[in-house]
Amino acid sequence: MTTPWGDLALTRFPEDPRERLRAWDASDVYLLRHLAEQEIPLSGTVVVVGDRWGALVTALAAHRPTQITDSYLTQEATRANLARHGVEPGTVRLLTTQDAPPDRIDVLLVRVPKSLALLEDQLLRLAPGVHEGTVVVGTGMVKEIHTSTLQLFERILGPTRTSLAERKARLIFCAPEPSPERAANPWPYAYTLPDGIGAVSQGTVVNHAGVFCADRLDIGTRFFLGHLPDGKGAQRVVDLGCGNGIVGTAVGLANPEAEVLFVDESFQAVASAEATYRANGVPGHAEFRVGDGMAGVPAGTVDLVLNNPPFHSHQATTDATAWRMFTGAKRALRPGGELWVIGNRHLGYHVKLRRLFGNSELVAGDPKFVVLRAVKR
Repeated sequence: MTTPWGDLALTRFPEDPRERLRAWDASDVYLLRHLAEQEIPLSGTVVVVGDRWGALVTALAAHRPTQITDSYLTQEATRANLARHGVEPGTVRLLTTQDAPPDRIDVLLVRVPKSLALLEDQLLRLAPGVHEGTVVVGTGMVKEIHTSTLQLFERILGPTRTSLAERKARLIFCAPEPSPERAANPWPYAYTLPDGIGAVSQGTVVNHAGVFCADRLDIGTRFFLGHLPDGKGAQRVVDLGCGNGIVGTAVGLANPEAEVLFVDESFQAVASAEATYRANGVPGHAEFRVGDGMAGVPAGTVDLVLNNPPFHSHQATTDATAWRMFTGAKRALRPGGELWVIGNRHLGYHVKLRRLFGNSELVAGDPKFVVLRAVKR
């Protein structure tokens, strides 16, 4: 990536030489060029929110910025990119969306997230640290910035306008008007589940901002809940890519002897999963872990993996994450252990499972979704 401060060699995480997606895009370049051309002072507290793979904080490392992200993969990519460019550990402060933000913010740079709810939550959390002199600049691709995006900046921080588009990227300029009275942050949001979905019927779901389907049970998860395995006994179960944790919570309620590990790369998701599990008074044992799929789970130690893999990485459609999840699950499963997958019918996960496990059974299906079962031989 070419920046006003030189060229940077950047990678995503986990690093894959076959990866065709870049670790930056035109919106990152546009923002960095604007900062240099406008000679925006970067001597105060610089906060970067939503940096996808660490491109922005790597370019601005000399100014000791703070990065705030919901993504474990982003943090790991950032560490690797900073190290690649000789930046000493601790130069860039790495925070998650669950951490308290800095008390004072002099420059706020926002890479607009896919989730409007996550943007709302983060702006409300950051607003107390913003003052009248704070420089606020957002960035994103044109397709990511909507009228509702601008309205959020305006409602929470102050008057907002946009730049002209360049290479399908756009900047957002906001002039903060600190206000002692702001609406309360509506996140996390809790709701009650319907009947007829097994052990979690009439249970409670807690969603932090940015977690998929924040205000209702999505139809894919509902279908999965109706077809979960009915195993009993002291099983080691992993809710892989747990989201709000409702699937693992259902297993824990149906089988109190099970040990359930909730794993997601989203800090918001794992916080939601733990809150959902606690809200339903599950009597068993659970562990909550932010990480890269099954990495860190010892080989041959798991009886059952439940998985609803994502097929998007930000705006890009890719099966790379699903493939990593499937291969990680196979490694972690004991012989005879099972991977259960819910997915859109058109994604063809049965082909991948047969290739990897040598078998794939259709447990249930409807016109849109399939539940598949693969057994480690």
